[in-house]
Amino acid sequence: MNKKQFFLGIILASLIGGVIALAGASYLFSPNSATNFTDKQNTSLVNSLSDEKFNVPDGINFVASAAAVTPAVVHVKSSVTVSQSQRGSDPFEEFFGFRNPEREMQPREAMSSGSGVIISEDGYIVTNNHVIENATKIDISLEDNTRYTARVIGTDPTTDLALLKIEAKGLRFVKFGDSDRIKVGEWVLAVGNPFDLTSTVTAGIISAKARNIGILRDLENNLQVESFLQTDAVVNRGNSGGALVNLGGELIGINTAIASNNSSGTFTGYAFAVPSSIVKKVMDDLLEYGAVQRGLLGVQIQDISRLDENLSGGLTTSRGVYVIDVNKGGGGEEAGLKSGDVIIGIDGVETNNVAKLQEMVARKRPGDKVEIKYLRNGKEAKATGMLKNISGDTNIVKVVPPKIVSFNGVTFEDIKGEMKERLSIEGGAGITSVEDDNWRKSGAKPGFIITSVIGSGGRYKITNSEQLVDVLKDNVGEEIVILGLYPNGQEYYFEIKIE
Repeated sequence: MNKKQFFLGIILASLIGGVIALAGASYLFSPNSATNFTDKQNTSLVNSLSDEKFNVPDGINFVASAAAVTPAVVHVKSSVTVSQSQRGSDPFEEFFGFRNPEREMQPREAMSSGSGVIISEDGYIVTNNHVIENATKIDISLEDNTRYTARVIGTDPTTDLALLKIEAKGLRFVKFGDSDRIKVGEWVLAVGNPFDLTSTVTAGIISAKARNIGILRDLENNLQVESFLQTDAVVNRGNSGGALVNLGGELIGINTAIASNNSSGTFTGYAFAVPSSIVKKVMDDLLEYGAVQRGLLGVQIQDISRLDENLSGGLTTSRGVYVIDVNKGGGGEEAGLKSGDVIIGIDGVETNNVAKLQEMVARKRPGDKVEIKYLRNGKEAKATGMLKNISGDTNIVKVVPPKIVSFNGVTFEDIKGEMKERLSIEGGAGITSVEDDNWRKSGAKPGFIITSVIGSGGRYKITNSEQLVDVLKDNVGEEIVILGLYPNGQEYYFEIKIE
């Protein structure tokens, strides 16, 4: 073979190979060559990722956390009695001092909803106080739509938290995580029921810690604690009381509020959660004592950043908590703190603002000691202070749970002290549930407080639930009049034959 034939052979082979390659590629990637979309998509080079080539790292995989937490986040529906306007006068009303239901519409029930988190297998649930405040009845719906009626174990308006209980066993629950270890920029999930959409999961990051946004108000003693975790996970109405969890499925906060600058009050970028360090302490207090045990340092404080120039001009630091005044007999005075000191740490944790200091102290109980790091005239010092309660001592206050009794399908409970004080009544028996049709048709509703009964033996003043049941038993077969009022102060009465 001469040189010319050799080169012609190479050229011819190249042409034949090119034609074959073009034909093969045309067949392989032709949309018409596949008879189903699986084949069409398998032959496409648009998305070359596959399970073998691309795996989400375990550290940012939301699936496992969402699956673990969602069954333990519940839908909380609260019934609240709303007043109706009175229409005209009535001699019966003037005689008894109560309104006549025949001349006035019965009190209307309004509904509000939020979320809650199961924190034990036997049915204890944490939620926001504002979700269940003034509720006459609290309904709980699990993810599988199983429903329960909850009772309130205790509330703490100063942290906007409440502890509920349903009668159940073997429930899925969320374990408490350590909110101190969560870092700004770390992934978190918000789980709740926004707009009545159950079991909704959103993802975001921790945007900031120890935020004070001024939403809690306790004008009587100024004990509100705001040291929120800030997140950009989407939270809306109905998420209140729901879970903020890390990617390990641990509870690191209770979603409480959103930042919204529109009239609809919907999410516009940031949400706020009570950190689990506070949540766990409050829940433990409510479970053990029925009331939160607040330890106080006994100082009046303010962020350095908010001081006027007259006070901040001579300071050598731009971060910390300025001591405006020290209460006599308080833990701060006993520790040697003085007006003008700047607290920069509690128990080894930096306190760059009031919110962080309040959070650290709120974890303690009266009688507990804290180590205080502070600056005085630019020099660092340390002291130990014993926290006291609002009364100035270290006593633990325990709230005795109200007695609960039943009669003919109706459940009653004693009225708590704060309710008596708010309504200016000496006692009574509150209706917690009504299962009997006779009582229901007569006008009995959960939340109604019975203060008097008029029967065959005259008028009985009701002081507690056990006395009420005794009166009802004495009037079996009789028509009686039951008088009382609702938690909003609206007075009411109804007639019923006791069977």
